Amino acid sequence: MTSSSRPPARKRVRAPEAHREAILDAARAAFAERGYARATIREIAGRAGVTHGLVMRHFGSKERLFLAAVPGTRDLPELVPGPPGTLPDRIARAFVERMERADSGDPFLALIRSAASDESAATALYTAMRQSSTEAYRTVLTGPDADERIDLLGAHLIGVAFSRYVLRSGPVAAMEPERLVRYLARTLRCALEPLDDAGAEHDAGAEHEAGIENEAVAGAGAEEGNSPS
Repeated sequence: MTSSSRPPARKRVRAPEAHREAILDAARAAFAERGYARATIREIAGRAGVTHGLVMRHFGSKERLFLAAVPGTRDLPELVPGPPGTLPDRIARAFVERMERADSGDPFLALIRSAASDESAATALYTAMRQSSTEAYRTVLTGPDADERIDLLGAHLIGVAFSRYVLRSGPVAAMEPERLVRYLARTLRCALEPLDDAGAEHDAGAEHEAGIENEAVAGAGAEEGNSPS
C-alpha cells in the first residue's frame, strides 16, 4: 500500500477546558467528602477520568488545585479592582459574608485545621494562598512595603477566622456580622496603609534628642544638688 492510499491518521481530540472542569468538579467532591488533608491528587484524577500528570499540568500542585476549586481566594480577582480607598470595606464585607456560610472546605478553615495535624501541608497551603492573594492585591497596592501589608492582611483574616469560626468563643465570635464588618474594615484599613518610614525615622530621632536633653537636665540637676550652698 502506498502512502497516498493509507487512511488519514485519526486526530486526537483535545479538550483542555473540559478536562479542567472535570478535574475541578472531582476536586470539589473529594475535598468536601474527605477534607483538604486526606484528599489526594491521584484520587481526584481517578474521579475525573484523567491521569495524575494531567491534573498537575493544569494546576501544578494540590494546594493550587484546592484554591481553584473551592470558594474563597479564587474570588479575589473580581473583588480587588476598584477604588483603593474602599478596598478594606470590600474585603471585610466579602470575608464576613463568605465565612458566615462557609463549610469545612473554606481555605482559611482548611489551613487552620491542617496546621494542627500536618505542619508541612499547612505551610504549603499557606504559601499557595499567599502567592495567589499577593498576585491579586498587587494590582491595586503599590510601594516597597506592599508585600508586608498584604501579609499582615492575610494574617489578620486568619486570626479572625480562627477566633470566630473555629474556636467560636469570645466577643469576636459573639459579634453581629454587620458589626464585625465595621470593625474589620477599620483594622484592615490600618494594615493596608503604607508605613511612613521617614516619619518613623523622624520620631526616633526626636526621641533620641529628647533623651539627650533629659540626660543633660538630669546631669545639671545633679551638679546643682552637689554644689556647696
